[in-house]
Amino acid sequence: MKQETLLAIDVGGSYVKAGRVDVASGRVHGDVVRKPTPLGAAPAAVMDVVVQACHELPAEGPVGLTFPGVVKNGIAWTAANVDEHWIGLDVKKTLEQRISRPVAFLNDADAAGIAEMSLGAGRGRKGTVMVLTLGTGIGTALFTDGRLVPNTELGHLEVLGQEAEHRAAARVRVDRGLGWPEWSEAVNEVLASYHALLWPDLFIIGGGVTENWNRFGTLLRCRAEILRAYFGNDAGIVGAALAAAALTR
Repeated sequence: MKQETLLAIDVGGSYVKAGRVDVASGRVHGDVVRKPTPLGAAPAAVMDVVVQACHELPAEGPVGLTFPGVVKNGIAWTAANVDEHWIGLDVKKTLEQRISRPVAFLNDADAAGIAEMSLGAGRGRKGTVMVLTLGTGIGTALFTDGRLVPNTELGHLEVLGQEAEHRAAARVRVDRGLGWPEWSEAVNEVLASYHALLWPDLFIIGGGVTENWNRFGTLLRCRAEILRAYFGNDAGIVGAALAAAALTR
C-alpha cells in the first residue's frame, strides 16, 4: 500500500496539537507539536495557531481539523470550552481559504473514535462501542457495528445532578486535587449512567489522562468491557488524518 502522510490538527480547550500521520498505520511521524490554546479561544486567534502549524509541519494533500463541539457540513454549532463566537462559523471554508487546501473538519471525539475503530482498540469490533476522551471536558463518540453516530456530545449529560464533564473530566481531577481512586469513582458513575442509557458492549477510554493508565485503569468498573485507547492522546490527530484521506477517495 502506498504510504500517505497527511497533516492533522486537534483543537482543544487547553492545547492545539498537530502532527503528520501515516494514514495506513496511524503512526505519527516525528513529534506532535503542542501549543497552548490562546486565552479565550476566540476563532481568529485559534485559526492563526492552526495556520502556523500548517507552515511548521509541511505536508501535501488535504488537512484534518478537529473541534470540541458539534460540527455539521463544515460549520461549528456548539462551542464547549472555547469562545462562543465559533458558533455558526464555517470553519472548513475559513481554513481552506487561508491555506488553499481541502480541509476535513469534524468533532474531536468523533475523530478519536474513527481512529480507534479503524486502526486501534475497537478495530473489527461489532455491537455498540463508546469512545470517551477525558481531557478539559469529556468527548464521546458512539458506534454501532462500526458506524459512527456523529456529534453525540454526551459529556454534557447530567449525572447525579451535574454535567458528566464537570464531574469526571481529567481537568476536574487536577482542579479539585482529587486522588486517582476518588476521581476514578466519579468516572465510574459516568460510565454507569452511559451504560444504563445505551448499553455499550465496550468503552474505549482516551485523552491525555491515559498516560497514567497504570494508576487508574484497574480502578474502572462497569458491566461493559473497558479498554485504553490504542492511540492515547494522539487519537484525535490520527482520526482527523483519516477523515482528510477520505476526501480524496
